[in-house]
Amino acid sequence: MADEELEAIRRQRMAELQAKHGDPSSDQQGQQEAKQRETEMRNSILAQVLDQSARARLSNLALVKPDKAKAVENYLIQMARFGQLGGKITEAGLIEILEKVSQQTEKKTTVKFNRRRVMDSDDEDDD
Repeated sequence: MADEELEAIRRQRMAELQAKHGDPSSDQQGQQEAKQRETEMRNSILAQVLDQSARARLSNLALVKPDKAKAVENYLIQMARFGQLGGKITEAGLIEILEKVSQQTEKKTTVKFNRRRVMDSDDEDDD
């Protein structure tokens, strides 16, 4: 797995260098090819790391919340690159990871009332 990743990174770097020194028309095409290679590399890593049911759950999540799915994918790829994953992640393992990510990115909403005391008629009614 490490050799494939290294080779993909080398190819991506070569494409970037060629696009940087090439003509502008091939620059856009080079960027598209680099983006396509990056998505293929991400998909291959995720296919190696996740089992079928976990992969289906992650793709369903990507339809509903693409930013959260991207964060989970990045987390899984990072764990795979550093060798922190023992084997394929099952659906239950993915659910645990999703809960961790949602706890980290949970937005706390607070409501603060600003009550104005100007022209308060309750004070004058006691007369």
